[in-house]
Amino acid sequence: MIKKSIFFLWVIFISWTGRAQLPNLPWAKQVGAKQFPSGKKIFYVNSFGARSDTVTINTKAIQKAIDACAKAGGGVVAFKPGTYVTGSIFLRSNVHLKIDEGVLLLGSQSLGDYPEIDTRIAGIEMKWPAALINIIDAHNVAVTGKGTVNARGKFCWDKYWAMRKAYEPRGLRWIVDYDAKRVRTFLTQNASDITLKNITFKNAGFWTVQLLYSTRLTVDGVVIRNNEDGHGPSTDGIDVDSSTWVLIENCDIDCNDDDFCLKAGRDWDGLRVNKPTEYVVIRHCIARKGGGLLTLGSETSGGIRNVLAHDLQAIKTGQGFHIKSTTTRGGTVENIYLQRIKMDSVRNAFHFTMDWNPAYSNAILPDGYDYDSIPSHWKTLLQRVDPPSKGIPVFRNIYVSDIEATGITNHIIFCNGLAQSPAKNFNFTNIKISGSTAGTISNADGWKFTNVAIEGKDGKKLEVKNVRNMQLGPGI
Repeated sequence: MIKKSIFFLWVIFISWTGRAQLPNLPWAKQVGAKQFPSGKKIFYVNSFGARSDTVTINTKAIQKAIDACAKAGGGVVAFKPGTYVTGSIFLRSNVHLKIDEGVLLLGSQSLGDYPEIDTRIAGIEMKWPAALINIIDAHNVAVTGKGTVNARGKFCWDKYWAMRKAYEPRGLRWIVDYDAKRVRTFLTQNASDITLKNITFKNAGFWTVQLLYSTRLTVDGVVIRNNEDGHGPSTDGIDVDSSTWVLIENCDIDCNDDDFCLKAGRDWDGLRVNKPTEYVVIRHCIARKGGGLLTLGSETSGGIRNVLAHDLQAIKTGQGFHIKSTTTRGGTVENIYLQRIKMDSVRNAFHFTMDWNPAYSNAILPDGYDYDSIPSHWKTLLQRVDPPSKGIPVFRNIYVSDIEATGITNHIIFCNGLAQSPAKNFNFTNIKISGSTAGTISNADGWKFTNVAIEGKDGKKLEVKNVRNMQLGPGI
């Protein structure tokens, strides 16, 4: 039913766009996995002791099947139809994990079933629970099938809200997201030639799909439904995190944070690692509820560049196109192409900020804490960028075209660059948008609007201040 609805919406969308020509970007034809596991021998987890009884924790049995498959040189690890509870499993090179229709994986609700590993979370490297499905230091791996993975992450959501309630009065909003360790659903880390296809993910405890420090990745036909058990915090859809040559297509996401998000490290630690996210294509996808159809940041330290996103649809999403950073992040967001997009009832069509969420972004140790006694990841976040100028982000060379948006409930355009780093060379072409208010652009340089019609219901014109070389056009 979900796949049929995607197809129906897409037929409508294609007829609206008129298939405007995409930019000529030779690199865009080279993204995605270049290998797929070729082994045909099937290793059924049931033969290694896995039981479909909704009670047994099958982690060891599933891992035995994976390890046997890898030792044999590769092949397929599969399940007989049924429901299987598991904690963290780790795929190996040349293994194809098949989760077929009629198979349901349920995530264990005990944090002890997710061993802590060295990884990166929300922009800093630290110890954190492994994901439900992990591909780490491996190559040529696939996870496919029309089955479902329900992480049952509400136990993580409840933990977070309880900790946040306790932390905020103590001036610790900036660290609670890192102390409240929660479970991702799918992780690739230091991996290459990875394919994730047609799986349905539900109720992630934290981010759903994280593509970290990896290259040559394909995510195709993935459905994410993270709001079935409530509205879990930080349940991002797909996060591309300091990874390269990535293809994301035909996906349908309903979550409670950023839907499709590109990241590259936070503050001092992100600048130390200095790994960009680049050469990314996102196409033919739908974002429903969530923080943003396409979000770049707020972790921008390693740089985000060479991104093509086209033929996308946002339905009641928080933001349409969102670029966010702050004055301790640094990094450059550049050469971004967003084309053939339809937005319906989103909050802000375009939202660009270099001062995002100060309460979360600005780490300050309150009085009464001994620096020598605090956890190491607290110290990582408290480490100051030196010189401070390295923390100033850069947004430039952004190309947005062929956009139609209706029912915008807040700003059509909101931009607050910095006096020392104006948002530079933003280009808007063939855009028709109506919404509550036109919005504001401040600290910008070299913006150009061509064939753009912006209509705010409040009758106010787009407000511009501290801008240079701006060509607004007659429809604004």
